[in-house]
Amino acid sequence: MSDQNTTHFGYKQVPVQEKAKRVREVFDSVATRYDVMNDLMSLGIHRLWKRHAIELSGVRRGQQVLDLASGTGDLAYRFSGLVGPDGLVVMTDINAAMLGEGRTRMLDRGRVGNLQYSLVNAEQIPFESDLFDCVTIGFGLRNVTHKQNAIDEMFRVLKPGGRALILEFSHPTTKPLSKVYDAYSFSVLPMLGKLVANDSESYRYLAESIRMHPDQETLRSMMEASGFERCEYFNHTGGIVAIHRGYKL
Repeated sequence: MSDQNTTHFGYKQVPVQEKAKRVREVFDSVATRYDVMNDLMSLGIHRLWKRHAIELSGVRRGQQVLDLASGTGDLAYRFSGLVGPDGLVVMTDINAAMLGEGRTRMLDRGRVGNLQYSLVNAEQIPFESDLFDCVTIGFGLRNVTHKQNAIDEMFRVLKPGGRALILEFSHPTTKPLSKVYDAYSFSVLPMLGKLVANDSESYRYLAESIRMHPDQETLRSMMEASGFERCEYFNHTGGIVAIHRGYKL
């Protein structure tokens, strides 16, 4: 940030009150092609990242899960199968178009009965404290204006003994990989965005927002500052993605 009244939107500085609107516009633009682009951008590896996040969650039958920034619902779909008919998964997003895509996808795949949908800003979660067994946010925290506020809120709504997982793009652990990743991010990603989603600028923002996101150690410190204990992270694909986990004890 350059001052209290501005924040980063990719590499640009924008008024704080405008960032959420700009993020919504990005995802309005890409919502219908979001799943296709995820597969193309990651060569399908995003499915392995999400599978590990599910394993780390420890979610069991009958539990209640809050999935922030659900997008089209990859995590929520798996959670709904794990919690069963006695459990509940609340699928949320700040973007109505993305949440609508996710809801349609759940209905098409026969996931009903233990899913609820809500438009939610992760900085102001509209649920009571000590409610959920697990709170997750997958590839959404980097788009939040005040990330510490969102992590504080995740801690607040967790039950004692509950855990939070943050699955997010992070920072490569070696310089050679970082150089290759930069070249890919700023040349291939915008080109794919143009060809598949007819939107190169949204995917340029994606690349920039990743670079502005806290690194692995910084994010772990932010979780500890919110009150989480036993915080740890798991690097994937050389640190291109990391899964952070912390407990409310």
